[in-house]
Amino acid sequence: MQLRNIAIIAHVDHGKTTLVDTMMQQSGAFRANQNVAERAMDSGELERERGITILAKCTSVEWKDTRINIVDTPGHADFGGEVERILSMVDGVVLLVDAAEGPMPQTKFVTAKALKLGLKPIVVVNKVDKPDARSYDVQTEVFDLFSALDANDEQLDFPTLFASGRDGWASDEPDNHGDDLSPLFESIVKNVAAPDADENGLFSMLVTTIEADPYLGRILTGRIFSGSVKPNQAIKALNAKNEVIDQGRVQKILAFRDVTRVSLDIGIAGDIVAIAGMTKATVADTLCATEVTEAIQAQPVDPPTLAMTFSVNTSPFVGQDGSKVTSRMIRERLMRESEGNVAIKITETENNDAFDVAGRGELQLGVLIEQMRREGYELSISRPRVLYREDPKTGERLEPIEEVVIDVDEEYSGIVVEALSVRKGRMTEMRQAGGGKVRLTFTVPSRGLIGYHGEFMTETRGTGVLNRVFSEYAPYQGSVPGRRNGVLISNATGKSNAYGLAGLEGRGILLIGATVPVYEGMIVGEHSRENDLEVNPLKAKQLTNVRASGTDEAIRLTPPRRMSLEDAIAYVNDDELLEVTPLNLRLRKRYLDPNVRKREDRKKDAG
Repeated sequence: MQLRNIAIIAHVDHGKTTLVDTMMQQSGAFRANQNVAERAMDSGELERERGITILAKCTSVEWKDTRINIVDTPGHADFGGEVERILSMVDGVVLLVDAAEGPMPQTKFVTAKALKLGLKPIVVVNKVDKPDARSYDVQTEVFDLFSALDANDEQLDFPTLFASGRDGWASDEPDNHGDDLSPLFESIVKNVAAPDADENGLFSMLVTTIEADPYLGRILTGRIFSGSVKPNQAIKALNAKNEVIDQGRVQKILAFRDVTRVSLDIGIAGDIVAIAGMTKATVADTLCATEVTEAIQAQPVDPPTLAMTFSVNTSPFVGQDGSKVTSRMIRERLMRESEGNVAIKITETENNDAFDVAGRGELQLGVLIEQMRREGYELSISRPRVLYREDPKTGERLEPIEEVVIDVDEEYSGIVVEALSVRKGRMTEMRQAGGGKVRLTFTVPSRGLIGYHGEFMTETRGTGVLNRVFSEYAPYQGSVPGRRNGVLISNATGKSNAYGLAGLEGRGILLIGATVPVYEGMIVGEHSRENDLEVNPLKAKQLTNVRASGTDEAIRLTPPRRMSLEDAIAYVNDDELLEVTPLNLRLRKRYLDPNVRKREDRKKDAG
């Protein structure tokens, strides 16, 4: 049977996973009466909740006499590390573009990586049945994008299909609705080259993903570049420096078929398989026959641009919700994450109770924190900070710059431009996007975007769409204003009550309701002024035997502002922490004792 290896790449919500679902259904992967979940490839709990792909996943379908290995990739730039490493497994890419939105920032980011590797794309203009679709214009925009990314002549001569992944058809013309996805399958077989692999050579395979299985242990997935491999065969693992880091025997060879994995008697060159049996090998290592001495070179992954400090939870309520609270447990979990996630870097601090976790963006680190809290971990999180570089020639400080594309109603465009200019953003393009909307393109320092998304949604009344992607490192752009308001800090420990909170409503916006456990130093609200204010949310009504008209009126509190994990991460200041437990998110001051806070403030003023 012939082989084809492809990756499906696209911007967030342009329909990758839905298209893969339809491809599997039409190739006969599922029985006619089989109950299959929507977006079958998004198997993770968080992926289903958020409607996004977080981890790259493999599957395969059979079309006539060809097996097509398909890799479904994340669309969000924060998970770009997943895309960068799997591109070495494939021989072609299917680029999916929304027929109304056209190429977006993440489209540009992933496509640049694919073109640089010499992969020839097949362009699928998806969702052509949308009322605001502009199929041919989008095709032209894709060509312009390829030109801007220095694509070669062969890549510029790309085949284009127009499709509706949800309805399950593709055709050469947007107005000519096809019956099924046959044109797409035929285009893949025709335009994607068969794997260039040496079937008679010694076995070698580059590891691109890793996962843990309770029965098989470490499972390493990758493409076999040469030779073949059988169960019980002796193999070794080489790192990038050609050093042997692991030796063992192949316990099992697994192939991806539909949404399941099946055992193979032999893995052949060019195929994408998973191998169990190694204990130390990880992503970017080479699994090979014992006679091989040179490792396969892995593609370099872009470095992280953002970091947070994960530390042990030191609040008075530690251990009430979670079972994993020690620095040793947190360290083991983070090291396990860094093994499989090449875009994350972990650095231990001097006192070993805190860890600097660097990644691509707030969303990526937010997903890691959410996974950890669901596993029973308690930890404290610092404010995100960008990672600076130094220009090797001039010694100038460089900072990460992001390209931001915003679709917003015309009436809100002015307030968005003003807000981003304050955050050192520079507008590079402004054009009509149809339907009364304007598309604005900016280059903004990553620092300026920390915490902006919530403000953006408020200012545009929830109608705006903001997309961002790392662009480059550029000279430091100057100071960016942070949060304007101070906070209300509890000066007592206990349970808040309605009477105490009612007296605070005039001071600002409350972040907690009545009967909520609070402790000294915990943030209970946002002050209406710039300074912090210590308050008593436990204040009870004085009991007397005097009765008068109006003294026993029912207290009606304004509902508190509820923050999601991402909102809370973006909200904290440098002198504050976010306490994360399986059941609660609490904002607190770094130093709970007010005397220590005053002493630190005096030091800062003196310094």
